[in-house]
Amino acid sequence: MGTMGHRTAGSGAHVVPDGLLRLPTLSPVRVDQVIPSLASRDAIGVHTLALTRALRAAGIDSDIFYGNCTPDMASQGRPVTGLGRASRDRFLLYQSSIGSPVFDIVAARSEPKLVNYHNITPASLLEPWEPAVAFEAALGRAQLERLSADCGLAVADSAFNAGELADAGYTDTAVVPLLIDMTHAGAPPDPATAERLAAEKSGGGAELLFVGKISPHKAPHDLVKMLSVYRRLYDGKARLRLVGSPLGSTYGPALHAFVHELHLDDAVVVTGSVDAATLEAHYRAADVFVCASDHEGFCVPIVEAMGHGVPVVAFGTAAVPETVAQAGIVLPTKDPVRFAAAVARVATDEDLRSRLAGASSRRSAAFGVERSTARFVDLVRRAVGA
Repeated sequence: MGTMGHRTAGSGAHVVPDGLLRLPTLSPVRVDQVIPSLASRDAIGVHTLALTRALRAAGIDSDIFYGNCTPDMASQGRPVTGLGRASRDRFLLYQSSIGSPVFDIVAARSEPKLVNYHNITPASLLEPWEPAVAFEAALGRAQLERLSADCGLAVADSAFNAGELADAGYTDTAVVPLLIDMTHAGAPPDPATAERLAAEKSGGGAELLFVGKISPHKAPHDLVKMLSVYRRLYDGKARLRLVGSPLGSTYGPALHAFVHELHLDDAVVVTGSVDAATLEAHYRAADVFVCASDHEGFCVPIVEAMGHGVPVVAFGTAAVPETVAQAGIVLPTKDPVRFAAAVARVATDEDLRSRLAGASSRRSAAFGVERSTARFVDLVRRAVGA
């Protein structure tokens, strides 16, 4: 047993003359984030900003360095070329979601690395339509594997994504949802949009909603197939809103041609990218949220829909069953007849809608941003020894 005057070997603590224990002074630690693209209407961009604020609030200096950015986000970070000289007191946290030359800059640097993985779409789902994007996706997965040996902590936003990290060679992984408020869009509904949607609903017909990239791997064409069956068998006035920006230049026109071929021009609306207020109006007007995606690493819009009390019917691929859990209808097939039958049941069965609303509220609460932020910051502090 030692006394107060004894210095424990390796503790780094010292006794001052008055007998009080003085703790060692720790070197300041930085955790700078590097992201290929910083965009305002992008979940990963919003998450990255939130993490920066949270780290700073916890006393850890942090800045964002990007490969490119939307004009409104330029002041939120700096170009990756501004990283400057390597520092032994700095960690680099790489936001991984696509292949990028930015990765090579990060990989070549001597600072210890952390990774936040948001899933990379399999190239095979993109290559027939957008070969250039498919190349970036394949590159991203190859880059992810390259970084595993030099990474001290890899955080995924779903258990499904954590599994992909393990497959890529990462040994120290954790799961933390995105640091964004997924219970609402963050703004009152746009009055003009809300009024227009209400006027259309007054004429009858269910309002079906999908939110996400208009991309082949998200498979909105399968939702169009389902709507065609749904209108013939259950509700001839039903409408489908596809809210999101197009990926590339070939799939969008093909989707429009498919809609026209099925004589659904008056029933399918592709809105393009919308602001938060317009998105809020769409969530509030929706009767059922539908998703036929062939690959999802998490799917933020599903949680947003649940947070708004909109029942979810989704094809159960990749991370979708994990995200929905027991709070929606998860289908083992995208067969349009079966999909349409599930949507009809949810749209018309008030008891089922009520039960799903309660389950959705509880499930969306599990992704609470305050809890996720605290967990993410704690993981980073432990990883960097702050």
